[in-house]
Amino acid sequence: MEEQEVQMEEVYTEPVITDTKKETDRKCPQCGGVMDFDPKAGKLHCPYCDYVEEILQEGEEDSVAEELDFETAEQTGNCDWGVATKTVLCKACGGEMVYDALEIAGECPYCGSNQVMEAQAENTLAPGGVCVFKLDAKQAAEKFKTWLKKRWFCPKEAKETAKPKDFKGIYLPYWTFDTHTTTQYTAEYGIRRQKRTKNETVTVTDWYKCSGTYHEFIDDQAVCGSTRHEKGLLNGIQPFNTADNKTYKPEYVAGFASERYSIGLKDAWETAKAVITMRLNRNITRQIRTEHHADDVRFLQIKPSFSRIKYKYLLLPVWMACFKFKGKVYRFMVNGQTGRVSGKIPISPAKVVITVIGVIAMLGILWFISNL
Repeated sequence: MEEQEVQMEEVYTEPVITDTKKETDRKCPQCGGVMDFDPKAGKLHCPYCDYVEEILQEGEEDSVAEELDFETAEQTGNCDWGVATKTVLCKACGGEMVYDALEIAGECPYCGSNQVMEAQAENTLAPGGVCVFKLDAKQAAEKFKTWLKKRWFCPKEAKETAKPKDFKGIYLPYWTFDTHTTTQYTAEYGIRRQKRTKNETVTVTDWYKCSGTYHEFIDDQAVCGSTRHEKGLLNGIQPFNTADNKTYKPEYVAGFASERYSIGLKDAWETAKAVITMRLNRNITRQIRTEHHADDVRFLQIKPSFSRIKYKYLLLPVWMACFKFKGKVYRFMVNGQTGRVSGKIPISPAKVVITVIGVIAMLGILWFISNL
């Protein structure tokens, strides 16, 4: 472990700051403090004197991220985020974050460690849009508390350990894809009927072959561009309203960390195709059932093709928290748009025993009543 840390220090000793056009350390015109994006107001806010400033300039219209052509994506690379940034690496968990150049990263939002240092920059595409935070830290904490209270098996001590101050706001990288799909399919559908025999009536299924072409437009199939997070946690806070995005401006992410993507566009598309194919499988199965009034579908084979593929690179808002309970770290996420909560909780053995005994007792009572 010590040898690994030494190697990491050798690689990331030089702080690298990307040259860009604009900084987000917007100074408050009243007190000179640094302003952050306020999710409640949707504007820049000074935490020192409560001054509020519009992000859009007078006469500037709000806009959304542009849909880009997937086939020409290699010619659209742009490393200029419109803000002086630095990449920070956590030595404890390996997490990478992008901060304002002047912002000090004292604590990792992933694991709570303060073992952070600047990492060398890599060329990456610039985000085309951002789905801004709708909930602030206090609101996220309230959503989390409500969610946690409903977790019966979570020990009381653990519930008290997760404090609102532990929440960190971070923008996670996501790719979204639009595509027109055309799918050739073959399958067999079954229709059940009752057949009488000498001694009983049995259910039999008659099978018929079918084939056809299925068309569906896929809008904003989202794929996370990070490998740093548990899929279960990310899936638990889905979905995001990706249509509610704004063209990227550094002011929208002021005061928050933004993680750069580690899964590139082409690999993300391969993941999206797999997800879309499963969706097509389900939808075609449903269509066959409906068209043929079928009870069952089997041996479905599909050959999807994808055309007019468009993509967006978005930053999506997530509140993250973690706490230690009896030596183990438990992580949580809150969707910064919707307030949906996902997380793992410690389990109280006593509550599990009480529940099992209660269920057994209830089943015993029901059995006794049914046999009276």
